[in-house]
Amino acid sequence: MNFSLDRIDFAILELLQENGRLTNKEIAAAVGLAPSSCFERVKRLTQDGAIRGFHAEVAAEALGIHLQAMVAIQLKQHSRELVEAFYDHVLTLPEVVAVYHVAGRQDFMVHVVVRDTDHLRNLAMDAFTTRPEVAHLETSLIYAATRKHGLPRLSWDS
Repeated sequence: MNFSLDRIDFAILELLQENGRLTNKEIAAAVGLAPSSCFERVKRLTQDGAIRGFHAEVAAEALGIHLQAMVAIQLKQHSRELVEAFYDHVLTLPEVVAVYHVAGRQDFMVHVVVRDTDHLRNLAMDAFTTRPEVAHLETSLIYAATRKHGLPRLSWDS
């Protein structure tokens, strides 16, 4: 994707990353646009894929999630077919919150959320070790996690 964003687009994106519930009127005032112009910009940013969605952050414990882990997975082979099959499989698992196809010793890092250690063990055994393309997995428990909200602006051309 190639986005052509100007300083106002960047400002809108920064505001929405900080608070996705801002009203169009609040965003327009902050970036110095008329509300109608601001609405069209946000609409364009969404249609072009620069804005992928709006989400609420929910406390894991409120959903019965008391344990998180990163599962490092090494595949037996690296054919496109096996990599894509595994990736597609992982995305179907409700416990999976993020999947990273990575370079290095491991092929995938999979962030999972579960009720407890029994749930984690069963997930590892039923969803990962039974897959024919999986050679090895290593599970690391997550004691604490903090996610930054928003991506940094690395392009300073505009």
